[in-house]
Amino acid sequence: MAAIPGTPLPNGILGGCSTVIDVTEDDIHQLLGVEWLGLGCNPVRDTDWCPPGDESPGEVPVKEFARPEVESADPVTLYAGVECSTIGWSYAEAIEHVRATLLLGEQRGLEEWFWSAVLAPKAIDLTPAAGPVNIAQGVAALEGCLAENYGGIGTLHVPAGAAALLGCCNAAVLQGNRLRTLAGNCVVIGAGYSALNSGPDGTPAEPGTAWLAISGPVLIRRGPLDIVPGNPSQSVDYRYNDRRVLAERTYVPATTCTVCMIQIQVCP
Repeated sequence: MAAIPGTPLPNGILGGCSTVIDVTEDDIHQLLGVEWLGLGCNPVRDTDWCPPGDESPGEVPVKEFARPEVESADPVTLYAGVECSTIGWSYAEAIEHVRATLLLGEQRGLEEWFWSAVLAPKAIDLTPAAGPVNIAQGVAALEGCLAENYGGIGTLHVPAGAAALLGCCNAAVLQGNRLRTLAGNCVVIGAGYSALNSGPDGTPAEPGTAWLAISGPVLIRRGPLDIVPGNPSQSVDYRYNDRRVLAERTYVPATTCTVCMIQIQVCP
């Protein structure tokens, strides 16, 4: 019988919030990692052309110049591997199975890596000394942090285990195929985030609590899906008469400017 097909969660990191670029062979070097000058991280200031005082021109206001920071993103390769007896299981069937496995699980795996390798290490912890807050307070604090450091639309990262709480106070609403907060930030609900549920220092959240994060926009460069090995004979372990096939893909997920995190109460 055919396997029961699955569908990735619609609001994960590969959903509508992120810009996903499928890298072609012409740009394959991008999958080694990228660097860029941060945009929108420097403040826009006002100036007073009529300084207070007498009618004579005062001192010419001194304008400040900011140097954009160099930002970077590292690659990660995710894979799925299958093993089964060669009896009754062809190379083509193994490829079909492992390809479907990767396509169903790549989003969760990428979320788990992105949280632990990108979001948490960069995060500013907003959790008050009194301890975790409710989800409305958490979203408000995170959006305030992002707005103070980045003026554009950002990304709210929510573990799947805390997603239902967003509806309790209308903290997020569905607009087309995207979840957005009242402030307009896009919402990623991650199964991989929920699996980790760890803070900026990597410590797992205490029972009944969860971590939320917010960042600038997310852009993901995604390489082609590779099947290893490339021919049937190399897929067979003749010692045990088993067939092994891998599907793997490289990604370079990136975000910009500030990352903030806060711990919330999931259970009273």
